[in-house]
Amino acid sequence: MRVHLIAIGGSAMHNMALALHEKGFNVSGSDDEINEPSKSRLARAGILPAAIGWFPEKITADIDAVILGMHAREDNPELIRARELGLKIYSYPEYIYEATKDKTRVVIGGSHGKTTITAMILHVLHYHKKDTDFMVGAQLQGFDTMVRLTKDAPIAIIEGDEYLASPIDRRPKFHLYKPNIALLSGIAWDHINVFPTFDIYVRQFETFIDLIEPGGSLVYCGEDQELVKAAKGSGLHNHIHKIAYAVPVHVIENGITYLLPQGAKIPLEVFGNHNLMNLEGARLVCNQLGIPDAMFYEAIQSFKGAAKRLELVTRTTDFAFYKDFAHSPSKLKATTASVKQQFPDRYLVACMELHTFSSLNETFLAEYNGAMNAADEAIVYFNPHTIAHKKLKPITEEQVLKYFNRPDLKVFTESAALVNYLKHKAWKQHVLLMMSSGNFDGIDFSALGSTLQI
Repeated sequence: MRVHLIAIGGSAMHNMALALHEKGFNVSGSDDEINEPSKSRLARAGILPAAIGWFPEKITADIDAVILGMHAREDNPELIRARELGLKIYSYPEYIYEATKDKTRVVIGGSHGKTTITAMILHVLHYHKKDTDFMVGAQLQGFDTMVRLTKDAPIAIIEGDEYLASPIDRRPKFHLYKPNIALLSGIAWDHINVFPTFDIYVRQFETFIDLIEPGGSLVYCGEDQELVKAAKGSGLHNHIHKIAYAVPVHVIENGITYLLPQGAKIPLEVFGNHNLMNLEGARLVCNQLGIPDAMFYEAIQSFKGAAKRLELVTRTTDFAFYKDFAHSPSKLKATTASVKQQFPDRYLVACMELHTFSSLNETFLAEYNGAMNAADEAIVYFNPHTIAHKKLKPITEEQVLKYFNRPDLKVFTESAALVNYLKHKAWKQHVLLMMSSGNFDGIDFSALGSTLQI
């Protein structure tokens, strides 16, 4: 089987390439930019393109499948050549479905928590040595790649993103997977460049529910009212089984969260109501896969979280520093509240970066009203050059202050100035939380943590 990946250097795409190479396929690819860690990982596997750029001459009639990454454009010369030759062209999610259509597909969707819930399920299955294929949006401890596609694994665990499938396929990715078991964690408007109104955004989740295989099941967060409405009104024709979940019974003692199922006391490495709801959803999915509660709780105790999902950077007896992927309003609220709940007696400094298309859009900024109110001190960072690069209308510090609706909010537009401010604070009995889908224009969190005054 010969497969060519257009835009092989992306996070998901290079993991797909590695998975197919591991499967024994003849893998090639191209990209106009390949950064670390993709570059080194592709090189170690012997499938790093010899040169950067697009080479239509690479596209020949003997290629069995072309996989098109979202980073490529519709006028990509390799894509044009593949179409001329009449080759089979898949989007990334189309190929995932093609490789898993004979397996039990579990698809984890929702505006937040997808990666964490997927990681929790995989952790439990891996702990109990259950063979499974998967696709997850972050590198996980104990897993070599973010994608695994095999011939024999009976199950496929798939993180289902609602963003577009490819430059030539405007369907949301998660519409293409047709799950046997689905989970939805919540609905909070995002990706306004693709879904310009909240109603259009919600419709994508209703369609997803309708695409669950007949007789399948939907596990969903019963504390999200928009999701409850969507679950109630969808999935009627396919006769699916619907199971709601909420925050499980728990207690926090000396900074450690314990679950309290049926009189037991289960210590956890993770914390926060949103993580506990994620965990409850993962438990119900695992039940559907034949993992009883006792086996689930045994395994989940050692789950430390997915990369950049409340990931501990450094900690002392008097200080803790976490980084998180949170960037949308709902994620900021949940993450900030969770850290404050876990450390109620410490002063919480929460800092977030406006980095995505939606967050840098003046219209969407109003959605951030009160999003960081759980923090004792709130900081917002944005880079005007990023806004210019995305060809968006400039936003001002005054607009950020207005829409976050917090008079004491601190706003920074230079990364060095933010680092300097943090370095000159006293951090004893404090918690620092840095949240972004980017990296605050190159801040080294480990180096920052080692230089703070504790």
